[in-house]
Amino acid sequence: MPDQRMVFSRVVWPENDPAPLYLLLQRHVRDAIRRGELRPRDVLPSERDIAERLGLSRVTVRKALRGLAESGLIVQKRGSGNFVADTPPRVEQALARLTSFSEDMQRRGLKAGSQWLLREVSLPSPVEAMRLNLSPDDRVVRLRRLRLANDVPMAIELATLAERDLPDAEAGTQSLYEVLEKRGLSPVRALQRISAVNLSSEDAALLGVFEGAAALGMERVTFLPDGRPVEFTHSLYRGDAYDLITELKASQ
Repeated sequence: MPDQRMVFSRVVWPENDPAPLYLLLQRHVRDAIRRGELRPRDVLPSERDIAERLGLSRVTVRKALRGLAESGLIVQKRGSGNFVADTPPRVEQALARLTSFSEDMQRRGLKAGSQWLLREVSLPSPVEAMRLNLSPDDRVVRLRRLRLANDVPMAIELATLAERDLPDAEAGTQSLYEVLEKRGLSPVRALQRISAVNLSSEDAALLGVFEGAAALGMERVTFLPDGRPVEFTHSLYRGDAYDLITELKASQ
């Protein structure tokens, strides 16, 4: 395993560059990441170690690292140190097509994966009851997953369905849409609302980005051919990984 400290042992600052030292340090780290000398999930040396190796103050090093974290290049974890961030695959998401996350990734040649965060059956919240046209006494299945592409965190997804439509919560360990299709409940249309959000510390940690990073919040209700809602999903997508694409036509 390469020693990341060596990246900070051979720095020659340009003599005539008027940029502040913290910006020069940021540039050096960016270049090291681009050249592959620092790779995703590599642990950076401590602030003190970097400062001593480069002859900088810890204030300068701290300011440089904070800026790199704000730009999404590194992740700062309290008590664990600074890590090079995972570089997510860039995904263009067409808004005119109803697809699952697994299908989206497979169509792009990426390996879709998931980490389970929650599987439970309970009474619906008022919002869930309204979106799924349920009574307060109906029960729902909640499936919360961290969605991965090539093992890189891409989205946090919370799907809620009526228990009658997914009586076995464990069935959601497969592609949810494949499970629904086997039960004769394939959705044919959806209403989706998209908004810009900033990630909480908990969600940012799951996605491997810094607290407050920009994300896309998506709320979607999918419907069966008879018009009945079957799934209510709330998702958070990494803002640095998704481009939303739609086709617009002039009115006649």
